Amino acid sequence: MTTPRTLPGARSIRASLAALAIALFAGGVWHGAASAQAARPVQVAPTSLASPPAAAPAHESPFSRTSYADLVKAVTPSVVTIRTERTAQVSPAAIEGDDLFRRFFGEDQGRNRRQEPFRQRALGSGVVVSRDGYILTNHHVINGASTIQVDLNDGRTLTAKVVGEDEPSDLALLKVEAESLPALALGNSDAVQVGDVVLAIGNPLGIGQTVTMGIVSAKGRATGVGDGSYEDFLQTDAAINQGNSGGALVSMNGELVGINSQMLSTSGGNIGIGFAIPSNMAGHVIAELRSEGHVRRARLGITVEPVTSDLAASLKLKDVRGAVVRDVSPNSAADQAGLKSGDVVLSFNGRSVLDANMLRNRIGESAPGSKATIGFTRDGQAREVTVTLGAIAS
Repeated sequence: MTTPRTLPGARSIRASLAALAIALFAGGVWHGAASAQAARPVQVAPTSLASPPAAAPAHESPFSRTSYADLVKAVTPSVVTIRTERTAQVSPAAIEGDDLFRRFFGEDQGRNRRQEPFRQRALGSGVVVSRDGYILTNHHVINGASTIQVDLNDGRTLTAKVVGEDEPSDLALLKVEAESLPALALGNSDAVQVGDVVLAIGNPLGIGQTVTMGIVSAKGRATGVGDGSYEDFLQTDAAINQGNSGGALVSMNGELVGINSQMLSTSGGNIGIGFAIPSNMAGHVIAELRSEGHVRRARLGITVEPVTSDLAASLKLKDVRGAVVRDVSPNSAADQAGLKSGDVVLSFNGRSVLDANMLRNRIGESAPGSKATIGFTRDGQAREVTVTLGAIAS
């Protein structure tokens, strides 16, 4: 089995027994002639997205509880395989025996030999999110690709173009020229509960479309893979392996609640700790990529730190939650609204803020120039202020 760290274009998740390291994985292998290295929403109109299955009584799935077969038949046609290819350059220093070459011909000769181009190929998964050919996948699945091929469930292979990419959320939107594709409806990931049964669908290790079952193990996870990323993962024990990246995490109502993106592993194989980007975050990214080709994000203008037990006591907080304002940028939205260092943000537009990562996500999914209501405490007193959000420079 390939080691996740060797997947190009994908920050793979790997951990030693002493320390677990989390990273993204593409799930395929890049193959090259010179060496074989493992590779690593305009608001979407309601009519352009798939409709969810027929309504069922609250908390009741329209699919059989004794088998997932009906559910699988309904949703798997919407999950596709994505094959990418790119041109890479291999350095002479990476070629086996190059040290011997330099020993006989000198260091300059070794350095001056030209780099040799070769083709790399990788594989991942994707989800059809509109009947007219829009497909959602991970940014790391298609990052740097020169050609992208999509294998549909009906046996067709189509060439895809990139509509837009968003590295901070690890999402990308593709488009294929096709009509009446089986699209998967976006569910409300905020309504998902820990303990809900979910299915993970994708093409692990290139063996073909595979369905695994598990539950939502946790919500609001942040793995800290890269600087500047927006993370609000659904954690699941449904088996997710290399190649599942970009595939679907589906609820028992047949709705897309997450895009499989990462895994945690001590060996490179599945150990039941996988992470999916929630559908509500994905819906925002889809709308932005379709309308702008990139994602516009708001800026409040503060740096924050987590609330610890000691901080909660010293700041007279009732609970250990929220985000402590450490600095306020001059002339920013926060500065103009009167926020100060030491304030503790507890809500954003009426939605509770549990920690600094949640506040960052709440701000990031807001539109630049929009107004937001910030609930906070200062000197033990609850306060509220309305701000006009700025924009993150592109």
